[in-house]
Amino acid sequence: MKAVYASTINNDSPLAALAVGDQPEPITRQYWSTVSVRAVSVNHHDIWSLKGVGLSAEQTPMILGTDAVGILDEDIPGKHGLKAGSEVVLYTFIGTDGNGVAPGERRSILSEKYPGTMAQKTSVPSANVFAKPANLTTVEASALGTSWLTAYSLLFNAAGIKPGDSVLIQGAGGGVSTAAIQLAHAAGLEVFVTSREAEKRTKALALGANAALEIGARLPRKVDAVIESVGAATWSHSMKSVRPGGTIAICGATTGDQPGAELTRLFFQDIRVQGSTMGSREDFARLLRFVEHANIHPAIDSVFAGLDAAPQAFAKMVSGDVFGKVVIEL
Repeated sequence: MKAVYASTINNDSPLAALAVGDQPEPITRQYWSTVSVRAVSVNHHDIWSLKGVGLSAEQTPMILGTDAVGILDEDIPGKHGLKAGSEVVLYTFIGTDGNGVAPGERRSILSEKYPGTMAQKTSVPSANVFAKPANLTTVEASALGTSWLTAYSLLFNAAGIKPGDSVLIQGAGGGVSTAAIQLAHAAGLEVFVTSREAEKRTKALALGANAALEIGARLPRKVDAVIESVGAATWSHSMKSVRPGGTIAICGATTGDQPGAELTRLFFQDIRVQGSTMGSREDFARLLRFVEHANIHPAIDSVFAGLDAAPQAFAKMVSGDVFGKVVIEL
C-alpha cells in the first residue's frame, strides 16, 4: 500500500528523511481494527520523528501520522453501532490502559512503535475506534486526534479551568493553540491570545478570542491559567501573566525547552506547572461529544490532495506559516 514514512532520520534536514512509497499493510492483531484512511493531519510530532526524537534510525522505515479519519474495514464485535463501512476517528495513544497490548507495555503514539496513520490503511486497538462526529467533514474530523485532544486535556485537566475563568493561549496559529481557542470559547472562558503576526491575531479573534496581543505584551489582568506550547520565547511572559495560585499547562516547546525557570516567582506566587501529553481515551470520547454538541468546526489551514503531496504538506508545516491544521486528503 502507499504510505508516507521516515526512510531514516535527519536532525539537520528532516524533510530529506521523508519518503512516499510502498509499505506493508497492517498486520492482523487480536483486538485491533483496520481502517481505510480518508484524511490525516500533519503534526509537529511527525517533524520531530524525522529528526530522530522518539524514533531511531533502526526503527525506520516507519509510517508517520498520529491522526486519522476513515472507514472501518470490519465489524467490531460487541461495540454497538461500529460496523464495517462506518466513518470513524481514531485515538492513537497506545498502551495507556492495556487495550490491545501486552501487560506493562510502555505507552506510545502511533508512528513510534506501531506504524502510523499516513497510509491507505492503518490499525489501532479496537477500543480506540470512535464514530466520527456527525457535524464534521472528513477533513475537519482528521484534526481531532493529537492537537485537539491535547488542547482539551490541557484546558480541562492539566489547567483545571472552568467556565468563567480566564486563560492565556500562547502562539496563535498552531494546531494546539487554535484548538484551545475554539474549545475555550465554547466552554465560556475569557480567552487571551498572543502572536507575532497581526494576521494571526485577527484570525484568533474570529475564532472566539476576547483579545489578541503581541507576544510579550502586558495583559489587561492576570489570568487563571496559561496554555503553553511555545517554550523559551514565551515562558517568561507566561510566568508574569498567570495569577498567584494559577497554572501553566505545557505540552511542547517549539522554540526551545531550556528557558530561565524563574523559580523565585514560581514558588513565591504558588504557581503550578503541569505537563501534558495528549489525553486519555475517556478525554477523547468527551472531546468528540463536545465538538458535536457545541457544533465546533476545527480551523483548517490547508488541504493537500493525495499522499504524494506529503512533501508539500510537511514543508508547509515546517515553514510555520500556518493557522490551524494542515491536512492530507486521500
